[in-house]
Amino acid sequence: MSERILNWGLLSTAKINRAVIAPLRSSKRNRLRAVASRSTDTAEAYAKQWEIERAFGSYEALLADPEIDVIYNSLPNHLHAPWSIQALNAGKHVLCEKPLALTVAEVDAMEAAARKSGRVLAEAFMYRHHAVTLRVNELVDGGEVGALQLIRGAFTFMLKRVGDIRLKKETGGGSIWDVGCYPISYARMIAGAEPLEAFGWQVVGEGGADLTFAGQLRFPNGVMAQFDSGFVSPPRSFMEITGSEGVLSVPRPFKPGPVDEVFLTKGDRMERIEVRGGELYAGEIEDMADAILHGKPCRVSLADSRGNVAAILALIESAEEGSSRQLPVGSEK
Repeated sequence: MSERILNWGLLSTAKINRAVIAPLRSSKRNRLRAVASRSTDTAEAYAKQWEIERAFGSYEALLADPEIDVIYNSLPNHLHAPWSIQALNAGKHVLCEKPLALTVAEVDAMEAAARKSGRVLAEAFMYRHHAVTLRVNELVDGGEVGALQLIRGAFTFMLKRVGDIRLKKETGGGSIWDVGCYPISYARMIAGAEPLEAFGWQVVGEGGADLTFAGQLRFPNGVMAQFDSGFVSPPRSFMEITGSEGVLSVPRPFKPGPVDEVFLTKGDRMERIEVRGGELYAGEIEDMADAILHGKPCRVSLADSRGNVAAILALIESAEEGSSRQLPVGSEK
């Protein structure tokens, strides 16, 4: 079984597909075979542009192809759960774009479908697989910053396209779902536990989704996190981890390059730490292959994805109600 080549199909012609096409083509264990759209013309044009072998004029047709092993679900947020479940029920493994779902109940239903079908389901948080992230984890776990105290982060950019689906609340829009999920995920990873309390503030646009979101999370052992996300601010992306002995700064935490750097400050001394990593999206592709072909656990577990959705929902509820939200007692990493 380990010698098999996994055949992949793209569920939609979304722009994010471009990020996974190259690593799929360079992989020795994975092969891009098909793409599906809601119309045959769109699918065929996309397949011709990207030199993809098969084009399907419906999502159902792709799921019915017996030669496709893995589905990459890049549909809009509100379609992640239903189409991932449908793909799992059709016997396909699924790599689903973030956020995995918009409710905890949806995550539970997706996990149940994966368990029943015996197929692999994972959330596509590409940064989690990169060497920079792994090095940051090593430094924190190794005690380089001392006892963890505060985690800060941000992810913002200017979304200027009128009518963009990410501006509509009913389709899972909002900066917190689109980019705020990254610093939230990062903070939870570093804290090694689920938050106990959440407090959020937001500025809402005409579509009902947040244009700017700022939030705080309180973790066990006195660890706190602060973040902001937005569609109306200049591009910003960083994580900062403060402990009793030092501060670790990560300038490009979510989209690190093949050669990147982090900075560790202790007192008056700042150390530049160079990290060499591979192509950004290759890790999630190979992680799926390891899980499918060798039975290895996915780096981003479904429990991890469930925790991120729960934290985001608590922050949104806090912002809407104007009061903090308590979460179940966090579990240690």
